[in-house]
Amino acid sequence: MPPSPQWCTVEFRARYSETDQMGIIYHPNYLTWCEMGRTELIRQLWKPYSQVERDGVLLAVTDATLRYHASARYEDLVRVTTTLEQVRSRAVSFTYLVERVEDDGTTTRLCTARTGLTAIDRAGAPRKLPADLLDAFRRAAAPEPV
Repeated sequence: MPPSPQWCTVEFRARYSETDQMGIIYHPNYLTWCEMGRTELIRQLWKPYSQVERDGVLLAVTDATLRYHASARYEDLVRVTTTLEQVRSRAVSFTYLVERVEDDGTTTRLCTARTGLTAIDRAGAPRKLPADLLDAFRRAAAPEPV
C-alpha cells in the first residue's frame, strides 16, 4: 500500500457571507476553514468523514488554538494546509496554515491553528479509534524514510 499523505491543501475564494461589517473575514470562519482542511485530509487518508460518522465514530473537537497574523477579505483566494500532528489510540491532533494566495503566486500567512479531537461513540463516551483508521493516521504521521 502506498504511503498516505501527512498533509493536504484546499483552496477556495472567501465568500461575502463570511465578512463582518468592516469587510474583513469574521474570525470564527477560520475554524470552519480548518474543518474543511481536516475533513479533506481524513478523506484522503481513509474515507469521507460522513462515512466515518455513519460507522459510529464521532471526532469531537476538545481543544482549538488559533493565532491570527493578517486579515482576509471577500474574494481573496485562500489556501488551507492541514497537517496530521499527533495520533493516539483515542485522539488525534491537526495543525493548519491558512494563507492568502496573491495574484503573483506569493502567499501571506493569515492564521495558524491547531485542533485536538477525541473519538467518541454516539452516546458521547470516549472510545478507541477503529484499528483501520488508527493505522491510516499512524502511517501518515510516521516520519518519511531518509
